[in-house]
Formats: sequence, C-alpha cells, structure tokens
Amino acid sequence: MADVGLAFLSAFLGVVFNKMASPGIVDFIRRQKSTEELLKKMERSLRSMNMVLEDAEEKEVMNPDVKMWIDDLKDVAYTAEDILDEIATVTLRRQLRADFKPVAGKVQNLISSTYLDPFVYRVEPKIQEVLVTLQDLTTQKDLMGLQLGVGGKQYPERLTTSYVVESDTFGRDEDKKKVIDLLLSSDAGGNEMCVIAIVGMGGIGKTTLAKLVYNESRVQQHFDLKIWFCVSEEFVMPNVEKSIIEAATSLPCPKFENPEQLQVTLKKNLNGKKFLLVLDDVWSEKPIHQEFLSQLLHYGTRGSKILVTTRNESVALAMKAIATHHLKLLPKDDCWSLFEKHAFRDGSSNANPEIKEIGTKIVKKCKGLPLAIKAIGDLLWSESSVERWTNILMSNLWDLSMEGTNILPALRLSYKYLPSYLKRCFAYCSIFPKDYIFKKDQLVLLWMAEGFLMQQSKIEITMEEVGNHYFDNLVSRSLFQQSLETNSGFVMHDLVNDLANFVTGQFGFTRLGGDNSKEIGKMTRYLSYFGGSLDNFKNIKEDLYNAKQLRTFLALDCQAGSKTKMPRAWCLKVLSLSGGRVTKLLDSISQMKHLRYLDFSFTDINRLPNSICILCNLQTLKLSYCRNLDRLPRDMWKLINLRHLEFDQINQLKEMPKKMGRLKCLQTLTKFVISKDDSGSSIGELGKLIHLRGKLLIQKLQNVRSVKDALDANLKDKSYLEELVLEWNPQKALGILESQRDVLQNLRPHENLKSLTIKYYGGKEFPDWILELPSLSKLKLIDCKYCYALLLIDFPILTHMKIIGCDNLQSLEGLRAPKLAFFILNNCESLRSIPGKMHLFLPSLRYLELINCPEVESFPEGGLPSNLKQIVIYRCKKLIANWKGWGLQILPSLEWLDIGGESENVESFPGELLLPTTLTNLKILSFAKLKSLDNEGFRHLTSLVQLVIWDCPKLEYLPEDGFPSSLHYLRMGDCPVLLKDLKSKKGKEWLKVARVREIFINGDHIQGNEWPAYYKSPHEPPYD
Repeated sequence: MADVGLAFLSAFLGVVFNKMASPGIVDFIRRQKSTEELLKKMERSLRSMNMVLEDAEEKEVMNPDVKMWIDDLKDVAYTAEDILDEIATVTLRRQLRADFKPVAGKVQNLISSTYLDPFVYRVEPKIQEVLVTLQDLTTQKDLMGLQLGVGGKQYPERLTTSYVVESDTFGRDEDKKKVIDLLLSSDAGGNEMCVIAIVGMGGIGKTTLAKLVYNESRVQQHFDLKIWFCVSEEFVMPNVEKSIIEAATSLPCPKFENPEQLQVTLKKNLNGKKFLLVLDDVWSEKPIHQEFLSQLLHYGTRGSKILVTTRNESVALAMKAIATHHLKLLPKDDCWSLFEKHAFRDGSSNANPEIKEIGTKIVKKCKGLPLAIKAIGDLLWSESSVERWTNILMSNLWDLSMEGTNILPALRLSYKYLPSYLKRCFAYCSIFPKDYIFKKDQLVLLWMAEGFLMQQSKIEITMEEVGNHYFDNLVSRSLFQQSLETNSGFVMHDLVNDLANFVTGQFGFTRLGGDNSKEIGKMTRYLSYFGGSLDNFKNIKEDLYNAKQLRTFLALDCQAGSKTKMPRAWCLKVLSLSGGRVTKLLDSISQMKHLRYLDFSFTDINRLPNSICILCNLQTLKLSYCRNLDRLPRDMWKLINLRHLEFDQINQLKEMPKKMGRLKCLQTLTKFVISKDDSGSSIGELGKLIHLRGKLLIQKLQNVRSVKDALDANLKDKSYLEELVLEWNPQKALGILESQRDVLQNLRPHENLKSLTIKYYGGKEFPDWILELPSLSKLKLIDCKYCYALLLIDFPILTHMKIIGCDNLQSLEGLRAPKLAFFILNNCESLRSIPGKMHLFLPSLRYLELINCPEVESFPEGGLPSNLKQIVIYRCKKLIANWKGWGLQILPSLEWLDIGGESENVESFPGELLLPTTLTNLKILSFAKLKSLDNEGFRHLTSLVQLVIWDCPKLEYLPEDGFPSSLHYLRMGDCPVLLKDLKSKKGKEWLKVARVREIFINGDHIQGNEWPAYYKSPHEPPYD
C-alpha cells in the first residue's frame, strides 16, 4: 500500500508549501526577520523530506520503520500547517482591528506590531519544535538509507468532470432472473421462512444485483410496500423500523417516547401488507436479529419477503435464509464489455489495437470484480497514451496482498492516479462510517473549511464551484456513487471506504455508537461520532482531551445526550454538534480562532455570544431549526469571510443585526428579517450582498421604510437567486395598503428566478414584472387578501401554481402555461372563474385542486386537459351543483377523484356526474344530504381499487348490485345510518359489500388484513 500513503503525503506537503507563499504569511514575515528565517528553514527541511518520498514508497512495504517515519512526517506536516494558519489568522485579525479603528488607533497599532510583538514569542518556539522534529526525521532518513529522488510525482487530471452515464449491467441477467423467481415464488408456505440471501465477496456486485431486482417492474407490482435499508456493520433495529414506517407513510418517522410505541406503529404499518424489505450489507450473526426479521414477516401478510445481501455464508445461515444465491465472478466477455463502457469515450475499443491488448491484460488483473473493473476503467477513460496504459498494467500495486487491508489493487491504482488536489478530499471522507449517506453541498463546505479547495485564478469561479468540480470528478471515478435511498445523497462502497480509512490511517477516526474499543491518539486530526446518544460514548471526554490537535469534530446522526461535550482543540476548523443538547455557548468559543465551519442546527440554543464574531475565518454558520434562537450577535458584520448563513425554521428572530451588508462574501442567506428601526438592518443592506444565491426569504416587509429602500435591495441584479419568498406580517394587513404595491414593484427579482412566493401582500394588484420572469417554474400567492384580479399571460416553463387565501380575487385571466403540472386554488371565496381554454393552454396539467371556492360555477369551455391524473373539488357548491357538464368521462388519464362538501343538491352519487372507467381511487366527503350511491354510476368503474366515503350522515343505500369486482379497499366513517349494519356484518347493505377484501369502518379494520399501498396519492405535488 506504499504508493497510496505516499501519494497522499506528497500532495499534503505541496499544500504546506503553497501556504508559505500565501499573502497573509508573506505579510507577517516581511516585518519579522527572525520568524522569516525559521519558516524558510522549516520549508527547506520539508522539501528535503519530499524529495525522498519516492524511495520511501518502495521500502515502506518491507520496512515497518519507514511506515512509522512516514506517519511522523505527516504529523509534523500537519503541525506546520497549523502554525501557518495561526500566523495567517493573527495577521487577518490585526488587519481587521486596524480597519475598525480610527486613524490614530491605526498608527498606534502599526507601531506596536512592528517593534514589539508578543505573538512572535509564542509562535517561534512552536516553529523551533517543528525544526527539532524535522532534524530527528532527517537523521532517521539517513539511517534508513532513503535516497533523493523525484518525489511528489503528479498525474494528469481526467479530461471531464461530468458523471459517467450508468450503462446496462453486464452478465447478471441470469442472476437477476433467479432472485426474482425466488421473490415471486408461491406464497402458500406462510411467512415463517421467507428470508432470501445474496452472498458474494466484496465488490462483486451484490448491491447492484439487489437494485436491479428491487426496481424490476414485476417486483414493484407484486409487493404493496418496498423498503431498502443499508445495514452495514452495526445492525440497529430501531433504525430499520423507522425506515419501514417512513416508506409506508411517505412521511418522516415521528419521535417515540418508548420502544413500545415504535412497535405499535410498525405493526400497524406492516399489518396486512405484502412487503419486500431489502437489507443491504448485513454482517450480524446474532440470533436476536434473526428473531427480529421473523417478527417483521409475521406483521406482514403472506408472501412478504426479506432480501439480505452479505459477504458471509454464515450470515445467511444465521438469518435462516430459505434460499441463498451465490454471486460468482463476472464472466470474461462481460468483464470486457463493462470495461469498454467505462474506459473508452464512445464505449468501444476499436480505435487502437495496442491499447485494446493492454486493456485485456488489465481486465484480467481485476479478477472478475465489477467494482475493480469500473474503477480502473474510469481511471483510463478517454486516455489515449499507450505509455500511461502500460504504466498501469505494470504497476507493482497489482502484486500487493489484500490480506490485512482488504483493499482491491484496482482501487489502490485509482487513488494513486488521482490528481494531487483530490487525494486529501477523498481521504477526508474516512470520517463517514460505512454506508453513511452524505450530501454533496455539505461535503464541499467541509472540504472548503479544511482548506482542500485550490483557489482559482479566475475570479468568477467560486470555491464552492471548485468543490463541485472535485466532487463530480470523484463520482466519475466510481469512488462516490448515488444512494438508492435518496436522490440527493451519495455513498461510498465499503471497499472504497476501507481505502479512505487506510489512506488516512491514525489521523482520522470514526467512533460508532457504543464502540469504545479503540483509543484516539495525539495524531488524530479528524474525529466523528455516529449513531446513538452522545452519552453512550463513555470515552468522549478522554477522546477530546487526547486529540488536542483536532481539526474536525462531527456528531453524525447523534441523539441529544444529557449534555453535549465541547472540544477544546486550538486548531479546530470544523465543529458540528447538530442535534446535540446544546443550550448555551460560552464566550470561550472565540478562542477557536481557526473555525471555518460551525453547525448548531437542531439544538436548543437561544443566543450566540457576541464573541463569536471574532472568528474572522468562519465561512459557514448553520443554525436551522434552533427554534429558541431569537437574535443574532450584534457584531455579525465582522465575520468578513462568512459565505453561508443558514437559519431555516427560526420563527422567533425579530430582526437582522446592523450592517449585514458588510458581509461581502455571503452567498447563502436563507432568511432576512427587516428591522423596524435603527436597531437592526434595513432591507437596503441586501443590495450590498451581490453574491447571494439559492433561496432567500425576506420577512416583515411592512417595516420597509421607503420605496427607495426596497429599490436599494437590488434584487434585480441577483442573478444566482433561485427561490424568493416575499412576506409581510399577516397581523398588519388590516386593509388595502397601496404603499405595499410600490414596495413590491421595487423588489423585482432577476429574470433567472425559478420560484416566487408572495405572502400577506396588502395591495390590490400585482406588479407586471411577475409576467416577465421567463425562468419561473413555481408561483405561490398566499393570503394576498385584497388582490381582485390577476393577469397571468405566458409562463413558458411554469410547472407549479398555488393560490391560497386570496379572498377578493375574482378572476384569473389569460393563463398560458404549457408545462403547468400542478394547479391549486384554495380559499378564494370571491373567485368566479378559472382560466379559460385549459385544454389548450394547460396541456400538461396532471393535478387540479379547488377547495372552498364557492363562486366558481363551471369548468371552462372546451373542458379540462386530457392529461389530468387527479382532481380535488371540495366546498365548491356552485361548481358541484353543475357537475353534469364537467365532462370527466372523456378524460383518458384520470385516476384519482376527491369530491365533497357543502352541497344541498346532492342526494345521489354520482347521479348525472359521469365518471371515467380509468378511475382507481375515489373519495366522497361531507355531502350532508347524500342518501344513496346509484347503481348505474358505479357499474362501469371497472378499474376502481379504493373507495373512501366519509362524513355523509344521511347515507343509507349502496349500489344495488354492489361495487365493481376490482374494488379492493373500502373505507367509511361518520356515516351513522349506514355503518351500524355494516359494522355488524348483517343486512341487505352488508351483502352489497361483503365481497370487498378490505373494509375499514371508522378506522377499524373489520374485514381482511391488508392496508392500502397508498395513503397519499402519487399524483399530488411534493410537500413544500
């Protein structure tokens, strides 16, 4: 593994050399000759070490002393970098103090910094210690016979940073068929023994095969509920249970006071369902986990299956799998096909016979492992140099044993040939436990905080964009892959995670919940705690004491303990205690002067000390869901390097601090609360924040002091803003306020805006600029009570429109939105008509919702769009009274219909309302005078699967011939006249429904044992 470790170290030393030439360091040593000489001496020593790395990498495998020497050199390099960071930070702080002082103070500061500098007397001994260590390493180097060479060899970067397009999987068709047959096999045997295992070595493609099976259409149709859960080394049963509940309800799992409540909810959500649970990467052989799987199968209905992937046959036996599919190495021809897809630009190797010959030899060395083939193929993608291919073929890394490291030779090579700037980024990911799902944006900010992102010469390229470039490059090399559980998350394969941990060695450490077996040493720089309560980490105090040179401390998915411990490492750059029980921050946090990333989201903190504003290096501050936080520090404006300030879902915040416009680097500002007076920032401060991007919520717009102030916000020039919410105080909108229209007029955003929400606006009309946003895809108008008309001409790419609580809105004129998919109108009590010619002008509409729009009388001429999948009509009495002319029966795609509320004329359903045969789900709600469901109307609903009837107090009669045979679920409630007989399962009306498999009365499951697969329609717009 020599090449891999040394490649990291060589890249690291390069970073140290670059920092020595940075402006902050140069500016400091220009005035301190003694310090300058020491730093130059340190640089010369490090460069001499760098020159013997090539020889060291040849001797490390055979000589453990060389390995120890390398770790010591890495440790001193980290220390040297910390010293340089400290010098740069002190220089920056002095510069800022000078900027903030009057002229006389500046002169005095210059004199004191030139002639008498206490900091010099603190930092020079630290440099001396580094020099002593380097001298010792030099002596050891000579004794070990390390020779000068050409250290720090670099390799060219890939020519692209785009994701590799996933090709069809090769050579697994027969495996896929066999596993699917096992899953769909006869259900007659009950659920006692329904665990199936896929067994194979690491990197052979077990997860890929499971994904193919999981997404197969026959499997999707066969099971009512599918859940995918990655177990990895720690089999945490409550996490599996929560994942099942979330999959069943399509909602986040609520917090439970005790395990019994969790069990009750789990049982309720599995009861009667035929489910497929995939448990990926299982290691446990404990009987308790087999019993857990058996219990899950008992909760579900007959035919439920659990599919387990594992490396070990013993796990399959321990889980009592009824069938085990052993995944074999990929056949030779399929190995080559997979390699071609990843290694050649057009997926074909026809161009160069010499390269093809070398390639076949490389593929042979991959020994049939798909992960190895993809990694080495991605490494060689579009590479045309025969010499480069030959070097990879002849590398001695192929010959190193996997014993003790578990690292595939192909992955070693993939890492070795990474560009130097990617090596540290990849190694840093060892802080994530196996199968941890990480977000791209979060990881890029962590890299930036650690100083891994190389500053670009082009001013228009931000560090975040550089980080995105790095991330995409690692994805393109198959070192990162998209998570199956969430579209926005990424994971590393277990073997890739092993590689990252090997490269980082004792400098990075992940402690899993309840695991206190390993000791953290003085060399540890990166530390993360994962899972469980922080109280379970018994050694956390000792860990934090030992890791005095810690740079990163992350609490990942940790529950709040009795009291979250705070690290005290002087060189800490990243601190995340998200979700911990933190109620108060001490002023001493200002001593962590290297901090660049600070995350206190989801904590109980109510104030940040003003001393936090001394942290001049701080780039990211996350405070979202700190619901007790009511103000930000007074001197926030001094955080001149702050780039990301996130504080979503903080409703107690009264105003922004003064001078927010001084934060010139700010890119993310999720909320801006306008101050009523001079105690905080006016809206004009936004105008100075020229780099804002992403989403922005502006609250308390009633506090805008003048129309010019709104213009000064300069939203029209913020081209990177994608989502904008403009919000007045609802309690202040007590009448028509035309002054608000002038304010809104001057808040015109840039034409690149994608989403616009306006809330509690008190004007009568909206400005014309709403019609002039060509990139707008979402438009929401909420509680704009005095607006009476809305002209909505052309929106070429609008997909979502929501208008709620606009009490005086009477008409929607001229709407043309060819891509509009979701259209919601709620509580618009004066609205008389909806847009005309919808079938022509809204051809893509899939979801239409009208709730409490009592004055709307009819659908427009020409009928509704033919692509509609779901219609919701509730409390629209005039519209329901005229339902004869709706023309729903001609809609070829309509599947869901929800209808009801406040109609005195409906005594029979569907009556003259003709429904399409495509309808699968029907809800009939709150018809006060409904007495019967007519036979003719239901007879032709041959696709109907689920029927819900609720709050129809006079309903007595069901269709004479009963319901169509397709009906699977019948749910009824608050229909007292009818339900008495149904609940007793007697009488004429019961005979009409007796053949329905699943019947629910007032929430009680009186027949059958399955629950509906969908509680929420798949056609509804995503929650926002």
